[in-house]
Amino acid sequence: MTVQLTGIGVSRGIAIGKAHLLQRGELEVLEYVIPIHLLDDEVARFRRALEVARGQLNAIRGRIPPNTRADIVDFIDTHILMLEDSTLTVAPEHLIVSRQCNAEWALKLQRDALVQVFEAMDDAYLRMRKDDVDHVVTRILRILIHQHHEPDETGDAGDVRLTGSILLADDLTPADAVLMQHQGITAFVTEYGGPLSHTAIIARSLRLPAVVGVRNIRRFIRDDELIIVDGQRGVVIAGADARTLDYYRELQEDELRQQRALQKLRGAPAITRDGLHIDLQANIEMLDDVADVRAAGADGVGLYRTEFLYMNREDTPGEAEQLERYSEVIRALDGLPLTIRTLDLGADKQVDSGHTTRQCLNPALGLRAVRLCLRNLNLFRPQLRAILRASALGPTRLMVPMLSNSQELMQVLELIAETRRDLDREGLAYDPDMPIGGMIEVPAAALTADFFAARLDFLSIGTNDLIQYTLAIDRIDDEVNYLYDPLHPAVLALIHRVIEAGANAGIPVSMCGEMAGDPLYTRLLLGLGLRDFSMLPTTLLEVKSIITGSDTRQLRPLTEELLLEFEPGRIRALLAKIAEI
Repeated sequence: MTVQLTGIGVSRGIAIGKAHLLQRGELEVLEYVIPIHLLDDEVARFRRALEVARGQLNAIRGRIPPNTRADIVDFIDTHILMLEDSTLTVAPEHLIVSRQCNAEWALKLQRDALVQVFEAMDDAYLRMRKDDVDHVVTRILRILIHQHHEPDETGDAGDVRLTGSILLADDLTPADAVLMQHQGITAFVTEYGGPLSHTAIIARSLRLPAVVGVRNIRRFIRDDELIIVDGQRGVVIAGADARTLDYYRELQEDELRQQRALQKLRGAPAITRDGLHIDLQANIEMLDDVADVRAAGADGVGLYRTEFLYMNREDTPGEAEQLERYSEVIRALDGLPLTIRTLDLGADKQVDSGHTTRQCLNPALGLRAVRLCLRNLNLFRPQLRAILRASALGPTRLMVPMLSNSQELMQVLELIAETRRDLDREGLAYDPDMPIGGMIEVPAAALTADFFAARLDFLSIGTNDLIQYTLAIDRIDDEVNYLYDPLHPAVLALIHRVIEAGANAGIPVSMCGEMAGDPLYTRLLLGLGLRDFSMLPTTLLEVKSIITGSDTRQLRPLTEELLLEFEPGRIRALLAKIAEI
């Protein structure tokens, strides 16, 4: 009997193979009091577990193939660094001594405290970083509980039984994901997780089909059973008949042919059939990502997230350090433009020498991004100075996130003007014509986009937050993420309004959210008037392929018709029709 299970497709592609069920079992953390005279021994036991965990991760890192992308290796390095962080090493020791806790209990208490901080964060991507804490803590707990060297891996890299297998698990660590391709795993399915998890990001980077959020999957699928994973639709099929298998095998062949054809587009411009040049840029987080930008043939970087400079550290990066980091990226881009987004963190994240403001009951609506920066000028001024000084080295744009009202914008523009005057007095070079732009992520900003367009050099639509705020849902919350819909009439109306505002003011409007890199929406966005896209480098060639086969004159009438629709079925039917043009 054929069984079809659904989840969230986080990495597109088709995989057909034998299921390999990863059984780790639940960890039971006992809580008991340690006698005073045994506290030193308990601390020593905890330290030994940390050493074993470090050895495991270093061993895994050593087994990563040398041709693995640097940004993927960085995920493992992050976990190794976390084992040196005092919040996971020193703090549990203090709990052991002060509360006479056993090591497992102390580590669990510290994990719960850290997770609470991450869960309160407003930014969905940063909120998912609690998974890293869980993965590292779980590794240490397994060592403490089992008291032996228990590597947390998907299997022996030399185990030929895994070649061509599809991994099924409750959840996976970045270490698991990094080793998958080396072990011959062709796809994975998990019961938990979301599209922003490190594991999902790695899957997309490695082009491993993946579906997450498939609850109780290990109850319905047997080990070694032949299954199909459709990462595009978020579907897992077991017990497929011959006709279904033939259908998906043909889809696999089509994908291979498409990938080979896409490589021919690397150096070609993105020009529509009716002669419009479309700017395709990439989103990056660190210097190593620039290699992927150049490999994809991107026109530049449309979003450089700077908050990663502030994370996993107790101090705040100063002007000199930031200038050096931005300069490295500019030099690596070698003439391609760089758009630097100013700090986008919430008030609940330590960003000022370890000091935090009070915890907000609803941080998604609280002190975040530009609001936080304007409240804390000691944080904001050094970044503005660093970005301006970096602009002297190559084409650079500054982009402000989370703008919502005129007062914020005018304050930012005045601070930039003040910073320019300071640099002039100090005789420090910068580009006086560096474009200043703003991200439109809040419905209020989208509705008043004409105001922002009249005072800025460019706008960029951040669809991830715009959709969340418009529909009042958290897209990483399993209970409501089914409501996350880029095709909701209100969302499309706001996107169209921002694009029109830019056109009326004569300034470019880009889109840097996930919607920009999803080929499903490329023709719709072209029909709405979008001419600047920014996305993950891995999706750029596919989007370019769709653009070069599109005629915007044919897209506009159907797009205008779609904007007038409110019935979901009719909207999706029109989207399918647009995709066929």
